[in-house]
Amino acid sequence: QVQLVESGGGLVQAGGSLRLSCAASGRTFRMYAMGWFRQAPGKEREFVATIRWSEGTTYYANSVKGRFTISRDNAKITVYLQMNSLQPEDTAVYYCAANIGRIAVLSTQDYAYWGQGTQVTVSS
Repeated sequence: QVQLVESGGGLVQAGGSLRLSCAASGRTFRMYAMGWFRQAPGKEREFVATIRWSEGTTYYANSVKGRFTISRDNAKITVYLQMNSLQPEDTAVYYCAANIGRIAVLSTQDYAYWGQGTQVTVSS
C-alpha cells in the first residue's frame, strides 16, 4: 500500500500562484511515477502532470504546459506542483496519484493509489 497526502490548495485570484504538495508513505519503493490529476464539477478527472520517479522525466497536459511545473524531493518522497498564471478554468479538486509499475503514465487507469484531493479555486 502507498498512502498519499496532499496539501496546499486554496483560493487565489486569476493570475496568481499556488504550490501543491503530496507526501507519500508506505511501500513507496514500488512507485514508478507520481502524478497530478484534477476534476472540475460535472467533468471527468483529467491528467495534469506527472514525473517518473527514478529519472525525473516530466509530462504535462497541453492546458497547463508553460504555467505548471512538477518536481520531486526524493529524500522526502514528496511531489510538488507549482501552478503559476492560474485561471478560473483551473478551478478543480486536484488529486495526487502513484503509479506502481505501469509504463504508461498519462491516464487515471495507470495509477493505483490516490490522495484525498485538495480544492483549488481561482476567482476572476
